Amino acid sequence: MKPKYLMIPAAVALAIGMGSAVAQGTTGSTAGGAGGSTTGSTGATGVMAPKPSAAAANANANANARDAQAKKGEDKLARGDRKFIEDAAASNMFEMQAAQLAVEKSSSPEVKSFANELLKEHKTASQELQQIASRHQVEMPKELPRGKRSTLEDLRKQSGAEFDRTFAKEVGVEAHEDTVKRFQKASKDLKNPELKAWAEKTLPKLEEHLADARKLPQAGKESTRMGGPAADGKAAPKDAPAAPRNQAAPASGNKS
Repeated sequence: MKPKYLMIPAAVALAIGMGSAVAQGTTGSTAGGAGGSTTGSTGATGVMAPKPSAAAANANANANARDAQAKKGEDKLARGDRKFIEDAAASNMFEMQAAQLAVEKSSSPEVKSFANELLKEHKTASQELQQIASRHQVEMPKELPRGKRSTLEDLRKQSGAEFDRTFAKEVGVEAHEDTVKRFQKASKDLKNPELKAWAEKTLPKLEEHLADARKLPQAGKESTRMGGPAADGKAAPKDAPAAPRNQAAPASGNKS
């Protein structure tokens, strides 16, 4: 048996060591518990709170939808404006196709020169109109109206002087007379500012085409309507006043 004076210090040392271990365990447990609690709380907050990125995405989507709706309302054209685009596009298409035929088939240098001018300027006008139509969601016609298709078919069957006369009268004069009237009315009646400005800008060129067509020899006298512009662009003279009637001759009688 060990002496008592040796056992007491050993017991004290053991107690001190156990107390230190308990204290360290408690500290670790507290720290771990605190860390776990903090982590759990953060995790809970992440689950419960809405994500900022999702909220921003929803807000952007709603704003884009409102903008698209507003733009759609702004781009919507009046019925008359849409009809004008469709008619103007059909006229451009017809005159370009007819002019291309004239470039290929005409036997007249004057008619060919006129056709080349038509082809160039109507192509430019058509491209400008296409841009306006696209911005306002208007579909351009894919084919010509029946009457204009029939005129083109007649031109394809003709040649030489006959072709030149038909082209000068029906395309150069008659088609441009109708187009000028349409653009003159549209310049006053159109609602959309962009479309109205285009019609006003294009009208002088169309009037110039009509004046040039009337100067073509192949257009004939029929191109000058009563009271309308003559071949030189001036007003046609009115009919000359009728010659005065001959006064009745005095009745001859026998002298008495």
